[in-house]
Amino acid sequence: MAGISEYIKESYVEMTEKVTWPTWRELQSSAVLVLVAAIIIALLIFGMDQIIGLLLNKFYSSLA
Repeated sequence: MAGISEYIKESYVEMTEKVTWPTWRELQSSAVLVLVAAIIIALLIFGMDQIIGLLLNKFYSSLA
């Protein structure tokens, strides 16, 4: 049990004194960056899906 309590104490000290936490402004800019990147990736995947669907439809319609 002494090991667990020591671990908790050391974790608390590290989280409060050694970790550099981002400011609110840094968090906001990071969140916006992630949102923009996610939208761009989603649009790319959507576009690829539409193109592949179009190509497959043309391919299957040419067989019939």
